[in-house]
Amino acid sequence: MNAPRRLLCARCDRPQSACICTWITPTANEARVLILQHPLEVKQAKGSARLLQLSLQHAELQVGETFDPDNLHSWLAADETRTSHTILLYPAHPDLPAPTVDVSKAHPSQIKLVVLDGTWRKSLKMLHLHPALQVLPRMALSPDAPSRYLIRKAHRPDQLSTLEATCMALAELEHAPDRYTPLLTAFSSFVSDRLHHSQHA
Repeated sequence: MNAPRRLLCARCDRPQSACICTWITPTANEARVLILQHPLEVKQAKGSARLLQLSLQHAELQVGETFDPDNLHSWLAADETRTSHTILLYPAHPDLPAPTVDVSKAHPSQIKLVVLDGTWRKSLKMLHLHPALQVLPRMALSPDAPSRYLIRKAHRPDQLSTLEATCMALAELEHAPDRYTPLLTAFSSFVSDRLHHSQHA
């Protein structure tokens, strides 16, 4: 006999026992966000990308390890009426150099921020597989505080969750240091809940 299927939340598409809707925090981001999520992250209860997508006003999420080049091109393409700068949020990598771009004078609404959601190894593989991502100007972060993401082990001190990294990047691009504080506070509560759940599972 097949096991009964777990009921999913209609809003966040998570099992009701792992629903994240409590922590969704509507946030009016100016720069648009494209999240490219590795398939192994989709059902990851500890993942932060879905919470990020549901909270940001301007965010799109696409799932895959490899993407059709035409589809990827259309997602990355500048919008003639809005976006003129598409940049990749990713640390500098010696084997995959990238051009730099100065967006300090660009209005945030003209920027599209591309984010890879996956483990360090998986996100690096996604970058290797897609030349269109490799040629994007790259934005790297220099966190001034440790990650709140205590439910997953970081391999480097500057590694943040997808949600934290995106919020930090948006705050910098939009010159709005306090805009993402409510979402980050909600994320801390989410992390605490997941820690409590894992300790009592």
